[in-house]
Amino acid sequence: MKVLVTGSEGFIGSHLVEALVEKGFKVKAFVRYNFKNDWGWLEKSKYLKYIEIYTGDIRDFDSVYDAIKGVDIVFHLAALISIPYSYISPLAYVKTNIEGTYNVLEASRKLGVQRVVHTSTSEVYGTAQYVPIDENHPYNPQSPYAASKAAADHLVLSYYRSFGLPVTIVRLFNTYGPRQSARAIIPTIISQLLSGKRQIRLGNLKPTRDLNYVKDTVNGFLTVGLHEKSLGDVFNLGTGNEISVGDLAKLIMKLIGTEAEIIVDKERLRPEKSEVERLVANAEKARRLTGWEPKYTLEDGLKETIEWIKENLEYYKPDIYNL
Repeated sequence: MKVLVTGSEGFIGSHLVEALVEKGFKVKAFVRYNFKNDWGWLEKSKYLKYIEIYTGDIRDFDSVYDAIKGVDIVFHLAALISIPYSYISPLAYVKTNIEGTYNVLEASRKLGVQRVVHTSTSEVYGTAQYVPIDENHPYNPQSPYAASKAAADHLVLSYYRSFGLPVTIVRLFNTYGPRQSARAIIPTIISQLLSGKRQIRLGNLKPTRDLNYVKDTVNGFLTVGLHEKSLGDVFNLGTGNEISVGDLAKLIMKLIGTEAEIIVDKERLRPEKSEVERLVANAEKARRLTGWEPKYTLEDGLKETIEWIKENLEYYKPDIYNL
């Protein structure tokens, strides 16, 4: 079967592309058009010769439609994901995350795609009203980013209910691992420590997150996203465990074998009403229906991530706040 992955050049997308190649799929990677013709993390993929690269823009219906021609399955990961930048330019998130999702859905409907697997985020829930958070938890997006993703989720389900488009939504709790961007909390901590800093700058230390290693997330896309019984439904992908940002920093220090003072940097704080204080997944629905469950412990995943960042520290800018 032929598969298109949007957002293929990014952190999770590049891992998913490689996993699909390993599974024997014919993979077309939708990469955002840029003047350098840069293919992101796929540039150095050992599977590059097996990947068909398509450059376009998720915001442009014509390029999305052209990319989906001849494709059986679409994994839709392309999105603007930085929460801090969504405070600066909310409209960019509307155009990319909502209109971009519309483009994928409408093109898939017109071209008769067999399955669209859409990527959601735990941020749509906002601060947990009860834990662990199951798929029935109310939506309460607290940032423009989260609001755009919530709107995209509803649009996806409307295409299933209105037009019979075969869709599945996988809702990711915080994924981490090799290739993650510098703006995310784990690379932020690791890159500062590995650069030798004795003071590391972070935002709010109290919020808790459910951290899922990227290999487990990718397995969730394949196991849950393509399952015959997952059509028209939403599935959480998370570990069911939570850790505060402050405790996470201490754990990473322990694993690296170093110590540093943690400084709360006001520039890195979300607006008070926008801070999501607690996220922890109930992924029982995915486990019960498909058998998916995480294999990596937090420590094991962090060890692999630390080693990768150590070997690729040049990609990070630990001296600045990365939006």
